[in-house]
Amino acid sequence: MTLAPTRLRPADLLHVTDRFADDVLGGDYDHVLPAAGLPTAERWFTRLHGTDELDVWLISWVSNRSTELHDHGGSLGALTVVSGTLRETRWDGEALRERRLVAGDQAAFPLGWVHDVVWARESIRGGGTPGPTLSVHAYSPPLTAMSYYEVTTQNTLRRNRTELTDKPESD
Repeated sequence: MTLAPTRLRPADLLHVTDRFADDVLGGDYDHVLPAAGLPTAERWFTRLHGTDELDVWLISWVSNRSTELHDHGGSLGALTVVSGTLRETRWDGEALRERRLVAGDQAAFPLGWVHDVVWARESIRGGGTPGPTLSVHAYSPPLTAMSYYEVTTQNTLRRNRTELTDKPESD
């Protein structure tokens, strides 16, 4: 029997991110958003909830900013896209696979999940300029480390570095 790092399951984290995404859409967290509006050149994030068992983050994604291929150390994770579109590229053990996540979509990340998440362009009617994408993320236990990877020329995964962090992005 494998011991899990938390009593919460990926399905529990999906439920948490869905509930917090509803609260964000309902305006319950407007007070934590930057007064000048969401940055358009850098990712922005803030913790919405934190305990010894669970961290919940609101993250804003912008074009040309990648998280790099990474894992979440000893934490399980999940996300719900609040607005906009994300592209997730994940390592499936043999190759990189991509999927698009649009507003309302969810994804869960078990231990060992290696992926990169980036802002993705939506189809814009009328030629408007797309804004940042918002998503809610939950980690249990809260993040303590993230490892970063590259795909080698032999089509294997190689860890480049591990960083200690309590945030959803390295310093």
